[in-house]
Amino acid sequence: MSKENREAILSEVKKIICNDRNEQYGEPEDSFKAVSEYWRTYLEHNCLVPDIGFHIEARDVAIMMVLFKLGRMETSYFQSYDSFIDAIGYMACATDIEFRGGV
Repeated sequence: MSKENREAILSEVKKIICNDRNEQYGEPEDSFKAVSEYWRTYLEHNCLVPDIGFHIEARDVAIMMVLFKLGRMETSYFQSYDSFIDAIGYMACATDIEFRGGV
């Protein structure tokens, strides 16, 4: 892979997560928060042994979405460029949420 190709990929990720997706869905941490609440409810009612707690945050949703994308890529019958871009975008969002104060 060439440096120019990596730069093009990162440029596309930047466009998607900083413009296109924001215009469509708002700030990612807001939707990740909503998703975390849905997932928490689901997990509490369907996936946990009684008396074992857990805590899920917006950053966990971003990371779990990367895992979702990896699972989709593993079972896909075709290579999806978008899945790679989406996974990178979700990790960028997770990093932003985790290190919002700076790295």
